[in-house]
Amino acid sequence: MTRLAVFDFDSTLMDGETIDFLARAHGVGDEVAQITERAMQGELDFFESLQHRVSLLAGLPLERVQQICANLPLMNGAADVILWLKANGYIVVVFSGGFHLATGFAQSKLGFDAAFANTLHHKDDILSGKVGGEMMFSHSKGDMLLRLRSLLGIDSDSIVVVGDGANDLSMFAHATHRVAFCAKHVLKEKATFCVDSKDLRMLIPYLQNLE
Repeated sequence: MTRLAVFDFDSTLMDGETIDFLARAHGVGDEVAQITERAMQGELDFFESLQHRVSLLAGLPLERVQQICANLPLMNGAADVILWLKANGYIVVVFSGGFHLATGFAQSKLGFDAAFANTLHHKDDILSGKVGGEMMFSHSKGDMLLRLRSLLGIDSDSIVVVGDGANDLSMFAHATHRVAFCAKHVLKEKATFCVDSKDLRMLIPYLQNLE
């Protein structure tokens, strides 16, 4: 039987928000962090907030972005839980409202199967402040999960989703097993299991009970 585990990236598999790391390097850290927090609480439209935050990164050298993304701190236990999932036959996928540059480096370290995220536009190796991709909207994760369900021929009982913010609500709507990891209250309300410590290994007993 095919089973699917879907993880959010920022503040779930990775300890922090990629865009906040980039913003601090560009001198706009406080402004971007405030918008990020409100977006994850569900107080702002995700699409509009993402466009606004990325616009503030215009002028940041692509080489600096790549350097930051290659050195993002992985969440404690991330490698262990993915290893457990892979050993138990799960397909492991990442849905990120952040950026492919970050998930790409993480995939090489953690070994998950695929990632869906957004792309920072750049010209002449400088960020333009524009962004596009698969995860631009608050409903994007839910839409993508429905596509994967159809492609894999699985139902919601075969899916585990793990996230922390309001833009994970849409994927929670299409999975039976819903983990809120160090999450905002808006997501905890919809979860079947909550982890309030920064250690993804705490998911493993819950996953074992699903066997």
